[in-house]
Amino acid sequence: MSRINRRALLLNASSAVIASTVAASALATEPRRRDREPSRDLRALIKAHKATYAAFGKTIHEMDGSNRDHDRASRAEERALLAVCAYPAVREGDRRAKARYLLKIEARGELDLAEHIQALLRSTMWKG
Repeated sequence: MSRINRRALLLNASSAVIASTVAASALATEPRRRDREPSRDLRALIKAHKATYAAFGKTIHEMDGSNRDHDRASRAEERALLAVCAYPAVREGDRRAKARYLLKIEARGELDLAEHIQALLRSTMWKG
């Protein structure tokens, strides 16, 4: 028959407390890791903008494209960029990804419409 003494009981109790604290800490930090990655929605918007930007560039370089094709491609690219600007980046990963992407666009001199700036400013307002 095993004897339970106070030291063994305290050791087991403290081990349980430490184990539960470690587990709780791991769970508490898990959402933070997830928040560092951009959301699926933002990744899709950026991907859509990249695709419309490439299509717009293609229509510009095509010799047989009409002005209507150029205008249509330009408007599609503009709407896609506006969607990225307007996306309300709440999570850390979204904020970083959106900022990095838009800084690249701005460096090319293409973040120039008043609508882009308005959408960016509106996207930063808390809607809680």
